[in-house]
Amino acid sequence: MALEKGTIVATGLRLLDEVGLDGLTLRRLAAELGVQAPALYWHFKNKQQLLDAMAVAMEAPHVTRPVFTDPSQWREWVADYARGSRSILNSHRDGARLAAGTRSSPEMFAMVERAVEALELAGFTVADAARGLFAVSNYVAGFVLEEQADRTRPDTDESGPDMAEFQARYPRIMAALLEEGDPQGDSSFEAGLALILDGMRLRLSSGGAAD
Repeated sequence: MALEKGTIVATGLRLLDEVGLDGLTLRRLAAELGVQAPALYWHFKNKQQLLDAMAVAMEAPHVTRPVFTDPSQWREWVADYARGSRSILNSHRDGARLAAGTRSSPEMFAMVERAVEALELAGFTVADAARGLFAVSNYVAGFVLEEQADRTRPDTDESGPDMAEFQARYPRIMAALLEEGDPQGDSSFEAGLALILDGMRLRLSSGGAAD
């Protein structure tokens, strides 16, 4: 049976969950598929092309989502876009690193183009619409990168920090943590996202005028 491109990509994503991005090699993938590594080169010239295809497959549910048609719903749409992107990147081990290290697909460009156009209709300048989307995307990517790093980062001190000493030394940080909770948790994500959205709203109300 001929080896299909979709099968290679799906197996690559499954192997990514098992061994992580650093452990994913063409030789290991070929062994998982029961073929020799050269067989993969019929479909992918190199590992980068494979990773690009894996990123496209991972992000497929995200880039096909429709944009908003009611200009008053721009904030809700951008918030859902951010949450959807976070969910997609977290759907696979090292998903944030995979996306960051690959080229954007034509489908992703098309989705961003539609979103910028919709934000223009909501009153944003084309530059502010793009800036807002890029700011949200970069925020999500960095946030998920920290989330995923926390899951694999070795804990060299199983006892953890002395919280009383930490609070005495860093009272403001401790107060913020007590109010906000886990810096990589949902509450923190939503709070950071709200700051970006509030900034976009201010730019919209000012007509894109510089501060």
